[in-house]
Amino acid sequence: MLRIAVQSKGRLYEETMELLSEAGIKVSSSKRTLLVKASNFPVEILYLRDDDIPQSVANGVADLGIVGENEYVERNEDACIIRRLGFSKCRLSLAIPKAIEYKGIEWFDGKKIATSYPNILKKFLADSGVETDIHVITGSVEIAPGIGLADGIFDIVSSGSTLVSNNLREVEVVMQSEALLIGNNELSAEKKEILDELLFRIEAVKSAEDKKYVLMNVPTCKVNDVVSVLPGAKSPTVMPLAQEGWSSVHTVIDEKCFWEIISKLKELGAQGILVLPIEKMIL
Repeated sequence: MLRIAVQSKGRLYEETMELLSEAGIKVSSSKRTLLVKASNFPVEILYLRDDDIPQSVANGVADLGIVGENEYVERNEDACIIRRLGFSKCRLSLAIPKAIEYKGIEWFDGKKIATSYPNILKKFLADSGVETDIHVITGSVEIAPGIGLADGIFDIVSSGSTLVSNNLREVEVVMQSEALLIGNNELSAEKKEILDELLFRIEAVKSAEDKKYVLMNVPTCKVNDVVSVLPGAKSPTVMPLAQEGWSSVHTVIDEKCFWEIISKLKELGAQGILVLPIEKMIL
């Protein structure tokens, strides 16, 4: 059985549980217990604080972990990245009060910066040749300049609304972050087998993201023209309709491309265009 360490609350928790659910893994939503077994797959979920996950995976308390890249890099534990998951995206940035004029990274020289990510910040500042006084705090980093605790902050930014509400502005993006599936470096053969099946399911879910199944009726004489404008279509399905001279064309495309080509399809005579969601896609 594989043990997966998962953040116990927040957006990353919600998106992780959604991924597991879409992969057909049924886990109780109750977080009253620290360790919960899936009812239909050989995994158990260990609920932890996000900053404890990298160490738990590195020392074998958990076999796998789903954690933000920001925490993985900050903790620098001996665990490997198995797959980037593409959700819970954010960035780690430097921010200062809105009213202050900012001309470059040298502004921070000699200043005090509040952060929960001192290791990432130290490396960035060292590479930039800037010396600062780093003040490590946990939680509510954004209030530090307002109460005189620091001149600026280094923290996670998603929408930027928290910065705005605290009269701060983002001036330097240091790194991008997303959810990672990380693993212990010494998994047994049995656990690797379970991991392979888990990855197979995750790939099926991720491959279907933003993909749509498109069906349309096309004059048979225009089928080749229609196929030529379908992006990424290796071999669309083409079937004759009961009405002579018409065919049905089926294909899979990225949703973001659909509106770019819809007018071309209509110009070529496509009718009755249906766009359907895809839940899983096995490549």
